[in-house]
Amino acid sequence: MMRNQLVEKIEQRRKQLKISLENLAKLSQLGMRTVNRFFAGDDVKLSTVESITNILGLDFAGNEVVPFEQLQKNRAHQKAQFMASLVQSTSALEMQGLEKEVLEKMIAGFEQAFLSGEYKKRLWVA
Repeated sequence: MMRNQLVEKIEQRRKQLKISLENLAKLSQLGMRTVNRFFAGDDVKLSTVESITNILGLDFAGNEVVPFEQLQKNRAHQKAQFMASLVQSTSALEMQGLEKEVLEKMIAGFEQAFLSGEYKKRLWVA
């Protein structure tokens, strides 16, 4: 496969997930300049390709490894856990830590909000 074809496949997946280049750089822990060089078709390290493709649920050849829906669910769950941990930390400071059931409901609510609710546009924001 030609480099241009690989970059195009990865670009299509990025657009499908609606991840900006800036957020892709942050999520993959790469510099913006490096990400721009990759999408311009310039030479980059294999570790750069691996970082970008891992975030997008692809392999080195640009083939889907993690289905689109599962990738979104995984990301929503990660963000929901983070949001719930913020609430849990605040509650713990007030000596009122949340019970497990309440915490699980909160996580489920945040997941739903990231997948189809008010936070949907922020799913891939780093």
